[in-house]
Amino acid sequence: MTFRTTGTTRRSAGPASATVALVAMALLHPLAAQAQAPSQDATEAPVEVPEPAVPALPVPPVDNGPTEEARPAPAIQPPAAAFRGPASVADLAEGLLDAVVNISTSQAVDVPGRGVPPLEAPEGSPLQDFFDDLLEDRDGLGNRRVQSLGSGFVVDPSGVVVTNNHVIADADTITVNFADGTQLDAELVGTDPKTDLAVLKVEPDQSLVSVKFGDSEALRIGDWVMAIGNPFGLGGSVSIGIVSARGRNINAGPYDNFIQTDAAINRGNSGGPLFDLNGDVVGINTAIISPTGGSIGIGFSVPANLAVNVIDQLREFGETRRGWLGIRLQAVTDDIAEGLGIGEARGAVVMGIVPGGPSDNGLLKVGDVIVSFDGTAVESSRDLPRIVAETPVGKSVAVEVLRKTATDQPAEQTSVEVTLGRLEDGEKLMAETEDAPSATDPDAGETDDADAGPVMTLGMTLSELDPTLREQYALGEDVEGIVVTAVSPNSHAADKGIEAGTLIREVAQEEVTSARDVADKIAELKDAGRRNALLLLVAGNGDLRFVVVPIE
Repeated sequence: MTFRTTGTTRRSAGPASATVALVAMALLHPLAAQAQAPSQDATEAPVEVPEPAVPALPVPPVDNGPTEEARPAPAIQPPAAAFRGPASVADLAEGLLDAVVNISTSQAVDVPGRGVPPLEAPEGSPLQDFFDDLLEDRDGLGNRRVQSLGSGFVVDPSGVVVTNNHVIADADTITVNFADGTQLDAELVGTDPKTDLAVLKVEPDQSLVSVKFGDSEALRIGDWVMAIGNPFGLGGSVSIGIVSARGRNINAGPYDNFIQTDAAINRGNSGGPLFDLNGDVVGINTAIISPTGGSIGIGFSVPANLAVNVIDQLREFGETRRGWLGIRLQAVTDDIAEGLGIGEARGAVVMGIVPGGPSDNGLLKVGDVIVSFDGTAVESSRDLPRIVAETPVGKSVAVEVLRKTATDQPAEQTSVEVTLGRLEDGEKLMAETEDAPSATDPDAGETDDADAGPVMTLGMTLSELDPTLREQYALGEDVEGIVVTAVSPNSHAADKGIEAGTLIREVAQEEVTSARDVADKIAELKDAGRRNALLLLVAGNGDLRFVVVPIE
């Protein structure tokens, strides 16, 4: 046995040297030392040899200071079993595999130029059989059938299956393939493109193995999870990983709140379940980020708590019935929070009321910051639509808002009651409103004062709205405000995205009626020591947004 140190080699001559070697091995790898420990049943009597003293190596001097003896190295302990992850998920997977299914679909698609005229070989030529086989089933209709594969899972023994909407979208036929080889045609119960979920129904001869949903809110970053699905058509594939993050927004839909995991998710896993180690479904695998199409350890799952409500509605009604508040929102940034006088940035600021909607009763106002809805705190504008959508239609809810009643006073919290409408009805109403011609007098609110000239402030050139400017900037007939006709390229206004054709309706939550009024109010803010001006802007289509512009 050889123990190497810097510049020397020592060979063992007896138990004492062996002990030194074992100590060195223990420092390098504790388990190796255990494996090499001498047997307790050795027959030879130990020879007592004095163990030579090994002097401690000196610490190299620092800045010509005194040296110190090296302190003994702490013993290296093997990692605790708790940090090694589950020893095996075989028993867990075995009980769940039969509930996970493969989804195959078939769809007829039109292909330009697909119709091929008949090919005829000279009479008696053997090529005629080849031509007939080549063009079999190609009768010039110009279409062909395509197939796709995905995953799903059984949530009811009677044959209810959940998958992704994109797995079965536009399919002519849907087939559910079970682990035992059984194939059943599926009927589409309902879909929800906003959350990319779909519910199918099959008619089995006997009760199916099913799984249940768990509490996705109980998941913590770092918890172990297991994915089962049909990647690349390889059914019953199991992969394991951890929860990498929660609440991910990947711009897939209005209610993004994905679980991110590094469990391997590939093409074909879409619609499959993500399990916790209790065997409960905590997510539905939906998307991956990958430059190659294969897993790189970044996958996303719809959380179970979001999916359950959607699935229940699809099973009961065949469609979703979401709550609707009837407002337009904007995120509250630190600058906007300061301008509104609400302290820390939180909640969602109301930027518009939909005419004829649930909130069109005068209780909610533009500039209100919603901080609580039906007892649930609203952290950001991204949270509110999801919270409202999950609330039953027709329910009367308490909406807590921060409202500034005076420019020199902080915002005060107040509560209003709103009875929710149905989102699906609201979307139809808003579409009809956008398509309907405006009944507003095109000349209303416009000035013919020839003496009203342009005004410069904060790098913007402002003018009163007149028919010429309305036509020049393609402004809607019902939008009103002071028109920005030019913006200096290096100004703070340009940095905030203000462009020519934008309208200014309010400064510091006070309505403005002329270009001079805008400049005067900004001057007042500057004299009062304010560093920023909160502007309420109107886009050409009538959409509102707050912008905070620094005062030079």
